[in-house]
Amino acid sequence: MIEFANVPIYLHRDYVDFRKQINGLSMIITEQMCLDIFSQSLFVFCNKRRDKLKVLYWDQTGFCLWHKRLEQDKFKWPRKNDRAIIGWDKEQFEWLLRGFDVTHIRPHKVLKYSQI
Repeated sequence: MIEFANVPIYLHRDYVDFRKQINGLSMIITEQMCLDIFSQSLFVFCNKRRDKLKVLYWDQTGFCLWHKRLEQDKFKWPRKNDRAIIGWDKEQFEWLLRGFDVTHIRPHKVLKYSQI
């Protein structure tokens, strides 16, 4: 498994042609997402059928491309909205990999008190 504690995770919300490999995905990251491909970040892509994910990252010596294919299910990919890039944390990414619909999971409301 990828070690991604405290690493920004960016999802490219639009579907990607999965014939693209490291060079093609790098171009999407730099030109469409306007992000630094050499940053300590994970970049996640999904195919149109939502049964495959690709994760691209730079590990200081070269690019790594991780590919996951589901045999009988689909990933709960975020629906179209105004944002083409979605920033997630480690927990949300793990939920996506396990099959949860992250967009419907809501944590408890944060409470801030000034007095008891």
